[in-house]
Amino acid sequence: MLNNFFSKNFNRSDGLYLVFIALLTAIASEIKVIPFNGEAFRFGLGSIAFFLLLLIRPPASLIRTGLITGLTVVCFRLFGDMLHHTDLLVSLKTHSPVFLFYFLYALGLNFIKIEQYKTSPLLLGAGAAGLEYIGNSAEQLTRLLLLNGVNVTFHEWILLLGVAVLRSYFVVGLYSSIIISEHKKRMQETLSLGSELYAETLYLQKSMDHIEQITASSHDLYRTLKKKELHELSVQALRIAQEIHEVKKDSQRIFAGLSKMTNEERNENFFLSDLIDFVVTANKKYSELLKKNISFHFSIASDFETNQQIPLLALLNNITANAVESIKTKGEIVFELFEEKENTYFIIKDSGEGIPKEDVAIIFEPGYTTKFSAHGVAATGIGLSHVQEIIQTLKGHVQIETSGNGTIFRIEIPTENIRKAS
Repeated sequence: MLNNFFSKNFNRSDGLYLVFIALLTAIASEIKVIPFNGEAFRFGLGSIAFFLLLLIRPPASLIRTGLITGLTVVCFRLFGDMLHHTDLLVSLKTHSPVFLFYFLYALGLNFIKIEQYKTSPLLLGAGAAGLEYIGNSAEQLTRLLLLNGVNVTFHEWILLLGVAVLRSYFVVGLYSSIIISEHKKRMQETLSLGSELYAETLYLQKSMDHIEQITASSHDLYRTLKKKELHELSVQALRIAQEIHEVKKDSQRIFAGLSKMTNEERNENFFLSDLIDFVVTANKKYSELLKKNISFHFSIASDFETNQQIPLLALLNNITANAVESIKTKGEIVFELFEEKENTYFIIKDSGEGIPKEDVAIIFEPGYTTKFSAHGVAATGIGLSHVQEIIQTLKGHVQIETSGNGTIFRIEIPTENIRKAS
């Protein structure tokens, strides 16, 4: 029966994690404070490490984890006493009660089902503090029975409760900080992906317009050839029109799917400062990847919630990535964000090589690029044309100033088109 208990749902991955919890808890418990006389009872980091690991990645069985961790901590302490030639029986009486703490603690966490309280930090901290106090009390009472001359005063029982509360809420706070950080990272990655998909939908929509024009032209050609009684050519023209129409239907299905995904990303609103932060974070990593030393600065004089985070992130990220690429090895990129009258202004300055003045009038044309591969192959050049389309969609305008000392993009968008309605 015991064998079945330990083998149930016990795979190699969970087994290694269980061993990791037990060993780390045993080691952390040696970082300690001795509150009472002697070293029988200690406030260590063991329970903190144990609780935090259970929150970060709950094992398959909390009870089994409590059993093995308790045994590991006891064995760890017995081994330490053996090195100091402590009597084995005394050592066993001193340290065996700690097993009761980890077992009862894990049993209690399993009973209250901590997963359902992870979104309620106050309740989670209170529950964990109560369980730690019960575990510590049981440990200390057991030690009182096993060892003579050991006693705990009322003041010391209060101390146990206070430490239980402090340790539990410390772990819950630390766990919440980790979760918030991870959530922000996932949110940034998801929003970045959404902005890229949004840019692709613009390109796909433009392609669909071209396909529509080609379909109409092919059908006109079919009718012209049919009137001239050129049967074979008219049939061939009709077949081409039909095949192009099929391509259009496939493109429409893809466009519908991408549009749905980008619209879903807009359900969660962000502040403009969040978007600037995302752009800076992403392009810092991009500059490091290109082995460039670029400093980023920003000034935000106005901030509000927007429901146009996907298109705004797409255009800001595109311009910033181009700025990173325009800087040779070292430079800076500056963001300015402010409101003036009924418009919101985004200004992006870089200290790169600048754009040739004769090219300024055509940089938003599809196909324009200054980027070439090591083999001299030009890039697709669709980035800035997307930027222009996004700005036009938001009924905004863009101005460019360029010189040998860098480029400045001044983007002006009506505030009502990007501010979330209150």
